[in-house]
Amino acid sequence: MESIKEIYRIGHGPSSSHTMGPRFAAERFKRENPDASSFRVTLYGSLAATGKGHLTDVTIMETFLPKLVKFDWKPDIVLPFHTNGMKFEALDAEGKSRKEWTAYSVGGGKIVDEHTKENEVHVYEHNSMTEIMELVERKGQDYWEYVKEREESDTWDFLFEVWQAMKNSIKEGLDADGVLPGGLNLRRKASDYHVKANGYRPSLRSRCLTMAYAMAVSEQNASGGIVVTAPTCGSAGVLPAVLYHAQNNHEMTDKHIIKALATAGLFGNVIKNNASISGAEVGCQGEVGSACAMASAAANQLYGGSPQQIEYAAEMGLEHHLGMTCDPMCGLVQIPCIERNAFGALRAFDANLKAMLSDGKHLVSFDKVVEVMKQTGHDLPSIYKETSEGGLAKLI
Repeated sequence: MESIKEIYRIGHGPSSSHTMGPRFAAERFKRENPDASSFRVTLYGSLAATGKGHLTDVTIMETFLPKLVKFDWKPDIVLPFHTNGMKFEALDAEGKSRKEWTAYSVGGGKIVDEHTKENEVHVYEHNSMTEIMELVERKGQDYWEYVKEREESDTWDFLFEVWQAMKNSIKEGLDADGVLPGGLNLRRKASDYHVKANGYRPSLRSRCLTMAYAMAVSEQNASGGIVVTAPTCGSAGVLPAVLYHAQNNHEMTDKHIIKALATAGLFGNVIKNNASISGAEVGCQGEVGSACAMASAAANQLYGGSPQQIEYAAEMGLEHHLGMTCDPMCGLVQIPCIERNAFGALRAFDANLKAMLSDGKHLVSFDKVVEVMKQTGHDLPSIYKETSEGGLAKLI
C-alpha cells in the first residue's frame, strides 16, 4: 500500500475526483507542454456526466490560463480502466494535436495512467487489516505505531498540517452564511445548527454540535473552499467533525488527534487499496462509508479501544453504509451529500460506542466488509454511481 499522504490531500472542493483530480492532471499536462498554443480536453463517463455541477471545466480552464481550452463531453463513453476518464491534447497554432495523454481520476484526488503501477511507491508490506491487527497485537502496539514505523519522518508534520486545515474548514464553515452556488438555492445551515446546539442539554448538545461541524466542512466544500480529502471531498466532513468534537469536549491534545489521523488513514488506505473510495466507481458507500469507517476507528482509539475494538468499530462504520448510492442532485455535492456527512459522523460515534461495549470479537471482519463493498459497488447500476441519472438526482 502507498503512504497515507495519498489519503489526505488539502485543496479546493467541491469534488476530489471531479475537481481536485482534474486540476492536478491539468497542472501536470500544462507543465509538460509549455509551448502548446491551446489545449483540448475530452471528458468521459461520470466525469462528463456530472462535470459541470462539480466545476470540472471551470477548474481545468483556470489551470490552463492564459491559454484557451476546448472541451468535448462524452458521458456515454466509459473508458475500460475507470469511469472518470479524461484525455488531454496539446494543440499547435493550427489546432492540430501534437501530444496527448489519457488519465483517470480514481478518487481522493489521485490521478493514474497506464504507467502508474510501475511508478507507485509502496511503504506498507501488508494489504489487509487482519494481517496488520495480528501484527500489532503480537507486538503490543497501536495502529498509529505501525504507521509511524513505515512512513517517512515528516509524516507527523504533514498530519499536523492536515489537522490545522481540517479545523480551519470547520471554523470558516461555522462563520459563513448565504446560499451555496450551483442553482439549488440551498442555504448554509451549519452556523444555525451550531447556535441551536448550544441551547440543548449536554446529552443532546454533543450530537447536534457534531452535525454542525460536519455540515460546516461539507458546506465549505460545496462552495469550493479548502478542505481535506478524508478520503474524498464529498465525504470531507465526517472525520474532522468527529476529531474536532473529541478535542473540544474530551480534552484531546493535538498529539492525540494526529495519532488518530494516522490510524484513520491506515483504514482508509486498506479500503482504497482493496476496493475503492470513488463514488463514480462504487457509489457513496465508498465515500461516506469509508469516511465513517475511518472516523469510527479514530474515535475508538481516542477513547481507549484495543486493536480489536478499533477494527470492529471501523467494520461497523463501513458495513452500515453498504449499498449507499451516489445520486447527487444536479451533479452538485450538496443534496444528499451534506446531510450524509452529518449522519456519517454521528454513526461513527455510535460504532465507537458499540465497539467499546464489546470485547472486540465479531464474526465479520473489516476486510470482508471491504470485499463486500467492492462487489456491491460493481453490482450497482451505473445510474446510481455519480452520473445524476437515477435516484434523488431525478427529482430535478
